[in-house]
Amino acid sequence: MFGTIPATLTYYRRMKMPETARYTALITRNTKQATADMSRVLNKEITEEEEKVQIQVASGDTWGLFSRQFMSRHGLHLLATTSTWFLLHVAFYSQNLFQKDIFTKVGWIPPARTMSALEELYRIARAQALIALCGTVPGYWFTVAFIDIIGRFWIQFMGFAMMTIFMVAIAVPYDYLVKPGHHTGFVVLYGLTFFFANFGPNSTIFIVPAEIFPARLRSTCHGVSAAAGKAGAIIGAFEFLYASQDQKKPDKGYSPGIGMRNALFVLAGTNLLGLIFSLLVPESKGRSPEEISKENYDDDATITPAGV
Repeated sequence: MFGTIPATLTYYRRMKMPETARYTALITRNTKQATADMSRVLNKEITEEEEKVQIQVASGDTWGLFSRQFMSRHGLHLLATTSTWFLLHVAFYSQNLFQKDIFTKVGWIPPARTMSALEELYRIARAQALIALCGTVPGYWFTVAFIDIIGRFWIQFMGFAMMTIFMVAIAVPYDYLVKPGHHTGFVVLYGLTFFFANFGPNSTIFIVPAEIFPARLRSTCHGVSAAAGKAGAIIGAFEFLYASQDQKKPDKGYSPGIGMRNALFVLAGTNLLGLIFSLLVPESKGRSPEEISKENYDDDATITPAGV
């Protein structure tokens, strides 16, 4: 019940926020309202430029999401944002939702049957808090600090690359890391995968779609990309637990899987695919949305992916 309070407050604040000036001016073509909104937000007088706005909306304002013009300009970009979001969430949610099972399999926390409910809650919360404090949270702050220095593309590319490396680094010596006395190495490597997830694609996947598509299709493309990500999360949430079951001695109620070690190799491969598809992501650092999306260019104009 109390969870509805933050959502309600967020809804109220959102309804009080003005629509973005680009949408108001370029899509609804209400330049007066756009000027007034910007003046209120920036707390300074802004002059309306009706003629300039009309020139902008006159170019390419008829083609839709499934048109030839969109596919030629942004087809690869939509493929990049949907595929990277999907692949990241397959790997990220596989790791995130089943931390308890991973920690148990490597011996960091005892099996549930050997603990009371409160002790199990305490041990799991302590382990997850340690991973979050050492990896997840610092990763986000590194992104905040460096995203306009390094750029979106390189942060995402680096993040997928490092997640692949650390997943392989866990999977190869897995049998060694799960032995008593070697859990520290596992925790460090595992925490680094979360650090580079957040100082990497888990931050950029929702930023890039909001910057590279035309104003009137931006929310749609962002939603399509996010939906692909949720599909990846569903796969990661349901499949990892079954796939990671031991080939000879699965947990009660489960069928034999490929084993935790092989499941980690699969996650490494998933991150590698994310790295490859990231090559199609254009760099948006230091560029306006109009320049990136080519809204005011003719149909021959294209955007070169950052990795090409």
